[in-house]
Amino acid sequence: MHISVISGSPRKDSNSLKVARAISKAFAGRGHQVLPVVDFHDSDIPMVGRGSLKADALSPFQSALIGAIRGSQICVFVVPEYNWITSGEIINAIHQIGNKELADVFHDRIFALTGVSSGRGGRRPALEMQTLISKMISFLDKRGFVSPRLFESHETEKNVGEDGESLGNELYDRTLQSFADYALDMASMWFAGR
Repeated sequence: MHISVISGSPRKDSNSLKVARAISKAFAGRGHQVLPVVDFHDSDIPMVGRGSLKADALSPFQSALIGAIRGSQICVFVVPEYNWITSGEIINAIHQIGNKELADVFHDRIFALTGVSSGRGGRRPALEMQTLISKMISFLDKRGFVSPRLFESHETEKNVGEDGESLGNELYDRTLQSFADYALDMASMWFAGR
């Protein structure tokens, strides 16, 4: 399968980027083709109400983001938790992509969500993104699927290195791999029935 992984943090060298790299490795380790991680540190998507995305005039970042999603059967969003909520940039991006010109990105693929925290959080931003993506799929009348299993990356700096390498926590590593395997199972069932 083709997999895209989106790091939704606007911070440079963020924990979300580390986790995105680790998730990419988990899928690649199972023999799947993983596209280069898209890093929201480079985001230039206009805020809703101040501009719109135009399918025929995308910036390099916008093209990379939309191309990665379109080029995948599974799209994983890795979203940060800042004070119990995720970043406005990633929420705004989903709203901006949810227009008629770009609506195909929500069609015929599986979405999987990961929340990232330096402490014990991560669940709430992943749940928010599950809800938002499900709503976009429904509103745009597309046929996509949001995987019900989340991955919550707790104490990320203790568990994942700069390049997504494991720092040796076996429980963390097993849970991350289980998340990836579950998304693969959901995608296999989804595409077998299509």
